[in-house]
Amino acid sequence: MNPHIDPSVAEIERAAFQLRRLWAKPQLLQRLRERCGRGGRPIQLSSLLVIHAIAGQGSGSGSGDVTVGAVADFLDIDPSTASRLVGYATDAGFVSRTSSPVDARRAHLRLTEAGERVRALTDEFRRRFIAQLVADWPEEDRRTFAHLLGRFAEAAAHFPTNAAGLEAVGLGAEPELEAARRCANDG
Repeated sequence: MNPHIDPSVAEIERAAFQLRRLWAKPQLLQRLRERCGRGGRPIQLSSLLVIHAIAGQGSGSGSGDVTVGAVADFLDIDPSTASRLVGYATDAGFVSRTSSPVDARRAHLRLTEAGERVRALTDEFRRRFIAQLVADWPEEDRRTFAHLLGRFAEAAAHFPTNAAGLEAVGLGAEPELEAARRCANDG
């Protein structure tokens, strides 16, 4: 480990990795997908992501204009990927597309009644799951954790991923990284 890294940073990194794995646990995801599916077909994870993105953007924008670009930004993915995922969610009946009231060249996205139902179910599932995980924590610990985790998520969401931001965290073009890539490719 780099001696200049605070040990608490390494602990946060491990915890963040575990949290990402938590939501990807196959049993949890499968149960959620089964409960939210339509016509006996489980809902696709990509549709859950699009539903969450549209709900998150819709509540925060003054105009209520949610576009494919806004979904791409919210999910931090390429616009062409967002367009494809929105298409899947639309085909599944969770999202409706109309011309944007702001710019007729753009699609305005909204959750359908089925999309709203899935959003409510998944929000309830996640909150009940988290409530179970922290059920034996003192209320003050839950409040502190919520505050700090929110602060951490906000900082992560706004961290620049341009060349300068990547350089700042040591992800620039460095000889050590290039050597590691060569080793990986040779192995």
